[in-house]
Amino acid sequence: MNLVNIFITALLTENVILTKFLGICPFVGTSNTRKSAISMGLSVMIVVTLSSIITFLLYHYLLVPTNTEYLKTVLFVLVIAAFVQLLEILLKRYLKSIHKMLGIYLPLITTNCAVLGIVLLNITNNFTFVEMLVYSISSSLGFTLVIYLFSSMREKINNSSIPEPFKGYPIALITAAIMALLFSRYV
Repeated sequence: MNLVNIFITALLTENVILTKFLGICPFVGTSNTRKSAISMGLSVMIVVTLSSIITFLLYHYLLVPTNTEYLKTVLFVLVIAAFVQLLEILLKRYLKSIHKMLGIYLPLITTNCAVLGIVLLNITNNFTFVEMLVYSISSSLGFTLVIYLFSSMREKINNSSIPEPFKGYPIALITAAIMALLFSRYV
């Protein structure tokens, strides 16, 4: 598969949030402001990229040679959890405001299905190391792009006159559905 094709596909037409519906919790939970959306997006990008590198190496040089591929999900979750813990420690120590802003959603990156989904898709798609890097970076960039666009819309919507039954999550979910249609390759 062409690297540019992998990049654009993962970024837009097969966006993990809008087409695979992975990572909805942090998508809705941290998209109240653009700053929190960017912070979450960058955190996910760091965890996805580093986890993808380590899990790719572990899968191909440990699990496959020992015929223990069935352990991949458990091993991948452990790797992701380790990187999330390291990121949380670093943010708590050096970027306290971002750590506080992300709150409970930062440690929840460990259970963020978008992160695990991307890491598993690297293996499922039989990507080479370079393809895996491109896919991991572009998927997490797509996550960041969508969460940022959504936060920009939510900031505008929160300052608009909206009928009472649609305020809060209802209008947010309607907006997310429209975004999913816009990013869909089937429309």
